[in-house]
Amino acid sequence: MAVRKNKPAKERKDGRRKNGVPRAHGNGYVNTRTPEAVAEILDRLKQGEPLLVICRDPHLPAARTFQDWYAADQELHADYMIARSLGWDAIAHRTRSIARGAEGSSGDIQRDKLIIDTDLRLLAKWDSGRYGDKLTQEITGKDGGPIEHKYAGLTDEQIKAEIARRMAQLT
Repeated sequence: MAVRKNKPAKERKDGRRKNGVPRAHGNGYVNTRTPEAVAEILDRLKQGEPLLVICRDPHLPAARTFQDWYAADQELHADYMIARSLGWDAIAHRTRSIARGAEGSSGDIQRDKLIIDTDLRLLAKWDSGRYGDKLTQEITGKDGGPIEHKYAGLTDEQIKAEIARRMAQLT
C-alpha cells in the first residue's frame, strides 16, 4: 500500500494560503538576514509593536528566526533590548494619551480603562524596575534599632545545651 504524503497548502502572493487563511508567522521562507528586515523589525519594536505581530508580515522572517538571529549576535541582541525598552516607553506614552482621551482613545471609558490596565500590568511585568511597584521590606530590632543576636557568640555545645535546657522546661 502506498503512503500518501500531505501536500502543504499553496500560498498566494499576499502570504495567505490557498484557502485564504493567513499564516501564523511570516511566510516560512524568509530566513535570509537583511539589514532592511532587521531595521524594520527594530523600528516597529521601538513603536511598541510586539515581535510576534511584526513577524506575521509576509516579507519578514518568523519570530523564531529573528530570535535565533539575536541570540547568535551580541550587537543585534543589544539593539533588540534597546528597541524593546523604547517600545515599552511608547506603550506607556500611549497609555497616558488614552487616559487623557486623546490619541488612541476608543471613546468608551470602560474599554479605555481595560486597555490602560492591561498595558500597565504588562509593563510592570516586562520592566518592573521602571514600571512596577517598588516594595521594600525592612527588618529592625526594638525601637528601630539593630536586631539582637542572643546566641551569636555561643559555641555549638553551648547552643545544644541551651536547646536541651529549654526542651526540659517544656516537659
